[in-house]
Amino acid sequence: MGGAPAPDPDENRRQVLYWRLLARLFDPEEQASLESASLAVVEDVGLPAALLDPGASVDSVVQRHPELAAEFDGLMTPEPDEDGTRDRAAEVRRAALASKVLLNVFASGSGTVTAEQLARWQSDAGWLERALGCRPGELRGGAGRAGAGPGVSPTGTGVGAPAPDLSRLIPEIGPELGSIEAGLVKRMHLREVLADPALASRLTPSMSLIEQLLRDKNNLSGVALANAKALIRRYVDEVTEVLRTQVEKATVGELDRSVPPKRVYRNLDLDRTIWKNLTNWDPEEERLYVDRLYYRHTSRKTTPQRLIVVVDQSGSMVDSMVNCTILASIFAGLPKVDVHLIAYDTQALDLTPWAHDPFETLLRTQLGGGTDGTVAMALAQPKIAEPRNTVVVWISDFYEWRTDELFESMAAVHRSGAKFIPVGSVTSSGRGSVNPWFREKFKDLGTPVISGHIKKLVHELKTFLT
Repeated sequence: MGGAPAPDPDENRRQVLYWRLLARLFDPEEQASLESASLAVVEDVGLPAALLDPGASVDSVVQRHPELAAEFDGLMTPEPDEDGTRDRAAEVRRAALASKVLLNVFASGSGTVTAEQLARWQSDAGWLERALGCRPGELRGGAGRAGAGPGVSPTGTGVGAPAPDLSRLIPEIGPELGSIEAGLVKRMHLREVLADPALASRLTPSMSLIEQLLRDKNNLSGVALANAKALIRRYVDEVTEVLRTQVEKATVGELDRSVPPKRVYRNLDLDRTIWKNLTNWDPEEERLYVDRLYYRHTSRKTTPQRLIVVVDQSGSMVDSMVNCTILASIFAGLPKVDVHLIAYDTQALDLTPWAHDPFETLLRTQLGGGTDGTVAMALAQPKIAEPRNTVVVWISDFYEWRTDELFESMAAVHRSGAKFIPVGSVTSSGRGSVNPWFREKFKDLGTPVISGHIKKLVHELKTFLT
């Protein structure tokens, strides 16, 4: 006989947990019926009641129940069973754990934020990133960026549900996390925190925090300034280490066979020497008589390649400013790469003398203000001595004052034979707005704007410089 299908108890339990999550996100006041029902579900699947405590961090839950740590890793990217189905009871358990981490991250409260609260949120955000199959800090632009993240494979959301493409979803979460974190940093009394070494030591450097420090550095002094510099240095060192793994060592030039090899022992090619002298083998004496030695070529062509990085340091480009400053310093350390760095808003600043040290470079920037790229071009053009061996990377949203004049000078750089790479964003998330007028102009010129993950720029530069 026909009739309505029997209710699925596991599906009902999942819905209870998710309805509680939504209620809590929109209203911090608890709904008694949802709370009691959720508690019954959590206890029924063998999870601790602390998962329902909004005041408990994920760290504190895991410290008391260490066996849960492994369950949070990849929590939101589970693999289906071999037959393509999903364990319904396991889905309820995952819903309880996912609700915990989502509520802790996205219900950020209001009012003044303490250093402890910021540190707790950053830790919880790290657990969310782990749940999404990323490394802590990766989506927010921190030291975890070398990990997977945007390449995470699609997963399902429940029994019989279609699998959403997380490779598209995950990169969109990063900017939202960054926005929440930036809001928390702005709600802090940051100067007072920095003036107290004990409180400052609890801060975890992140892009949002570094932006705030760079904006406020001229108003800091004494202990507060020293603590701010220490945080900036920590962040720079962490991100530098990650980006360095993405920039494989460039080759130092092709072998120059027009130069005879140096006849020194370290250049001796033993294999070739033996092969070429095999005709001199004496079988009776079992000796090989060598009448000629062969040496390896080690001289290389030494035409240096010049990398000119021009960065818009206006308020909307802080993430790009930090990332490109660090990236420029890494390329500055490669052999045969001559790096020049220019930052601009309505004035331009040649930061080339400090290009090898991103920390010192960032301390010399003045974030904010308008944009006038023509002043930066005036500094960049004289540096293009050999166009064929020069790449100009221009990072900006291209919302400029003198648009026609600037574009014509950029087109002239391209026509000269130099490689011109316009970049709309070099952030961890890849999100960035680009002036559509410039975007179309660059496309017509044959130099389309790169907008996306910093790895795209790394790939372009390696292709040219190696």
